[in-house]
Amino acid sequence: MAEENDTIIKLESLTKRYGYGDAASFALKDFDLTVKRGEFIMIMGPSGCGKTTLLNIIGLLDTATSGTYLLNNEPVSRISARRQARLRSKKIGFIFQNFNLIPDLPIIENVSLPLVYSGYHKTRRLIRASEILDRFNLKEKEYYMPFQLSGGQQQRAAIARAIVSGPEIILADEPTGNLDSHSSALVMEELKRIHSEGNTIIMVTHNPNLTQYATRVINMLDGAIDTDIKTVKDSDLPVPVHQRAKKKTKKKTKRKRGKK
Repeated sequence: MAEENDTIIKLESLTKRYGYGDAASFALKDFDLTVKRGEFIMIMGPSGCGKTTLLNIIGLLDTATSGTYLLNNEPVSRISARRQARLRSKKIGFIFQNFNLIPDLPIIENVSLPLVYSGYHKTRRLIRASEILDRFNLKEKEYYMPFQLSGGQQQRAAIARAIVSGPEIILADEPTGNLDSHSSALVMEELKRIHSEGNTIIMVTHNPNLTQYATRVINMLDGAIDTDIKTVKDSDLPVPVHQRAKKKTKKKTKRKRGKK
């Protein structure tokens, strides 16, 4: 579907070490990974193999001990802490296993939180959050508190929060781990829909049945990639919505020139 797909994340010889000398242990060791825009990557592997550490580094929540991380072809090491915070709020959406909703805020305010860092006025934040919740069939529950929602509804609210600012990258750490099979299927269908719009998704899971949704499946072992299988060609990955708009504009321009 897309010649426009390009590299959004590139990791080269990435290492995350804890401790020194004989006491040193490695969460990641000489880790290499290139992620194309529009991929849906599932990362699997035993506990302690470095999956969550990898997500935290990609999400700018942690830093590597050594190696290179390029985000949109820009070395992350050269990006200031303040700008990294802005990137996290605008370009990267996070979905966690335990939902991480703030218990004393209604769902609509939980969902609108990422927009605070984008400079939105409160009224505009709530309008945008309400629109997203409507998409997830949660509009009628937007003023419920988190404890009043089922686990599946809370996770859908968490996904709504992750995409409310229109991020390019969605990072999901075991998003279905605490859900029953029905709720898990609903959450995965939502992620499938988000991916079809051209979003890049990197998801950690222990459930091999979910790999049917992926365009690429990576198995990790001892801080490195053990196997890496692509199920969809790069040329067939979905194109981001904003690139589709540009493509349509170019076609219209060409047609007008042709008529002249």
